[in-house]
Amino acid sequence: MTRVAAVDCGTNSIRLLVADADPATGELVDLDRRMTIVRLGQGVDRTGRLAPEALQRTFAACREYAAIIKEHGAERLRFVATSASRDAENRDEFVRGVLDILGVEPEVISGDQEAAFSFTGATKELAGGDHLPKPYLVVDIGGGSTEFVVGDDRVAAARSVDIGCVRMTERHLVREGVVSDPPSEEQIAAMRADIEAALDLAEQTVPLREARTLVGLAGSVTTVSAIAQELPEYDSEAIHHSRVSHEKVREITEWLLRSTHAERAAVPSMHPGRVDVIGAGALVLLSIMERIGAQEVVVSEHDILDGIAWSVA
Repeated sequence: MTRVAAVDCGTNSIRLLVADADPATGELVDLDRRMTIVRLGQGVDRTGRLAPEALQRTFAACREYAAIIKEHGAERLRFVATSASRDAENRDEFVRGVLDILGVEPEVISGDQEAAFSFTGATKELAGGDHLPKPYLVVDIGGGSTEFVVGDDRVAAARSVDIGCVRMTERHLVREGVVSDPPSEEQIAAMRADIEAALDLAEQTVPLREARTLVGLAGSVTTVSAIAQELPEYDSEAIHHSRVSHEKVREITEWLLRSTHAERAAVPSMHPGRVDVIGAGALVLLSIMERIGAQEVVVSEHDILDGIAWSVA
């Protein structure tokens, strides 16, 4: 066993996994897994820069994570940064801050690298069984981008496109600095058109329709699963490897897009940081399912974070 720490810093959240990894058996034993909504990508789509307050929120979370990593005595640490920091003009400021706090330089990875990590994290434990037909299509709906990966035991094709839940919300659902509550039909139609154009782009590289199992990752997908199950609180064990039908995803998406902030916030399994962006994330998922004709999505709590941990081990 090797004790490793992995940090995934995305557009909406920063997450930590400390685990004992055994490459010989494929076993990854969680010691600490946590997520903090920091909204690092706040305004990046509009300004091209990381906002000072977003950087401060992120650095505060890094200081908390540094203490946890030290407490567990992790032997190796890898810090991966994704869409928001990849796009920002002032990403050097972000890199310096993380290096000062955690002692490692964040790797601002490409969309293709992000996709490969997501695929490994999501499918390593699925590969041992024969109950889910291959090839898999792994879809990681993040804050700034969505990664598409098709493969059997390894990645065959991958593409990252800019249709994350935060980016779509800021681009289409914000008027005069406030998220529409609820959005208009025109706003939803414009967002849907943007998503469809991005799916066209993804299909130029990734044979989306060849997949026989759709695996969905990240907070938008897991929250849809929690709502579908009517969970009294967020429950990772109940969500992991749950299956949500196309019809249920459609029903939930339509409700999320016509609900008010207060109604969404009242959902017991909803993280407060997702209330304003969950509608956009659910619409991305629904659009993907409709594009490929998927009757259900298999939901995984294991994703890019687990893939990063395996890369360290």
